Amino acid sequence: MKNYLAFLSLFLYALANDLAAQEMSDSKLPPIFDNSYDAQKDSRIRQYLSPKRIVWMSDRSGTSVVDASNLLRKGTGQANLVHKDFAKLISKDGETPGILFDFGKEIQGGIQIVTDQAADQRPVRIRIRLGESVSEAMSEIDTIQGATNDHAMRDFVIQVPWLGVMQVGNSGFRFARIDLVDADRELELKEVRAIFEYRDIPYLGSFKSNDERLNTIWNTGAYTVHLNMQEYLWDGIKRDRLVWVGDMHPEVMTINTVFGKNEVVAKSLDHARDITPLPGWMNGISAYSMWWVLIHRDLYKNQGDLEYLRNQRRYLVALLDQLMEKTKDNKEDLDGTRFLDWPSSENPKGVHAGLHAMMIMTLEAGAELCLILDEPAEATRCKTMATQMKMYVPDANGSKQAAALMALAGLMPAEKANAEVIAVGDCERFSTFYGYYMLQTKAQAKDYTGALNCIRNYWGGMLDMGATTFWEDFDLAWTKNAAPIDELVPDGKDDIHGDFGAYCYKKLRHSLCHGWASGPTSWLSEHVLGVSVVEPGCKVIRIQPNLGDLQWVEGTYPTPMGVVKIRHEKQADGSVKSKIDAPKGVKVLR
Repeated sequence: MKNYLAFLSLFLYALANDLAAQEMSDSKLPPIFDNSYDAQKDSRIRQYLSPKRIVWMSDRSGTSVVDASNLLRKGTGQANLVHKDFAKLISKDGETPGILFDFGKEIQGGIQIVTDQAADQRPVRIRIRLGESVSEAMSEIDTIQGATNDHAMRDFVIQVPWLGVMQVGNSGFRFARIDLVDADRELELKEVRAIFEYRDIPYLGSFKSNDERLNTIWNTGAYTVHLNMQEYLWDGIKRDRLVWVGDMHPEVMTINTVFGKNEVVAKSLDHARDITPLPGWMNGISAYSMWWVLIHRDLYKNQGDLEYLRNQRRYLVALLDQLMEKTKDNKEDLDGTRFLDWPSSENPKGVHAGLHAMMIMTLEAGAELCLILDEPAEATRCKTMATQMKMYVPDANGSKQAAALMALAGLMPAEKANAEVIAVGDCERFSTFYGYYMLQTKAQAKDYTGALNCIRNYWGGMLDMGATTFWEDFDLAWTKNAAPIDELVPDGKDDIHGDFGAYCYKKLRHSLCHGWASGPTSWLSEHVLGVSVVEPGCKVIRIQPNLGDLQWVEGTYPTPMGVVKIRHEKQADGSVKSKIDAPKGVKVLR
């Protein structure tokens, strides 16, 4: 008995030590900190990227910019006393030298500067300019080309130490220009590296076909949204860096397709809810509160998280009541900012038609959610109101945005919306945001070939201009005489970034990484790879491929039970042979 008690005592002592060690390892701060610190752990990681190339130097003769190629070496982030393999910037005769770096791909983050041993052992001032394009990184902040420090500082002067390391900046960029500011000084630069901040999450979804252009577009849309998955889900990494709920709908559809469940979605949806007490509209825009409802319907459909959905019940029901009060004679009568997207904003009839359609879509989605949340009376009210509103069919007034929403709401046949409005001029008057809903309407109309061509031409047109992420807005007409974003703009050519744009994205203020532009990623997985969710949580999915002019397509789709693997091959007789591998718990309908 004594041996047993001694053993038990030792066991409990060891267990207590293990628990204490585990608690220490799980704590937010090292044990030297006390409990008064309220700490938040960053959900992102950082990597350091050396430049891919030098685009421009102020002096090619080698007298004021010396040994710049050393800055293309792989860096370490550590200063040393060896005093070799550095570049030198020398300011003299009233001239200040500069270098423009290309990091090869758009990123979110800042810049790391490593300096060597300055002869006078004093800090030196440099100017850093970050740009999503070459022209933005070479610009001045003025009212001519529209370059700004709005929302993120991308043009600023700092001091760097001698023989030390400096990290600074927080913006979206691909290019960085470094200039020596002080007169009659030398700057010995050992390294200039980009600090890349992102969520370290796997790409569970995938898409590959015999058309490499479509493959690149799918991947670019996925990467665009990935960059905007910071601590919250942003619209853009340079600008606005805010949670815009309308922008979130295509972003969330892409996240469902590529990454599966991710905490940034719920965190951002809850943020929008918590800062918008009713009767307010999210972001001041009535349509954005409606997008909040639609996102929750689509999120629950994909993830099946009933506990999270139940947390929305009180706000959701009150919001649906508020929406139903904003009708008159079965027509939408919404207040707040009346907005679909920027290109449609000067067409009030089109905006009215789009908002009316959105009201119907939202009330139908709300009815679905209320049935799940044991709110049958509210579900009946929503369904009845939506049915009554369908008795009125507004005029889209030529708006492709409104026509798409009307087709999706069942106010007009998709074939009519496509043939008479959306397909007119092919990709003319597309928008990067509502282009997703135009593609959805084309799918409803069975115009898969037309949709694939618009993806290749419109979103592919951004790739042709050097894009590595998709843009806030785009018009194919801009490309006719334009230089790509990764080149200095020669005389006689248009600046695709600095010469175009309107509304809030004039010229260089234009965001070249905007999550709402990722629509083709989820669209290709849904309609070409053919995956649609039938029962919440992907318990039942349907796989019906539409290959159009493609010969084969393969890919994966994430579900809460695991990844579905799919391959489709077109046969000689035009039929499609499919191979599908679904995880346990996922039923596949064909």
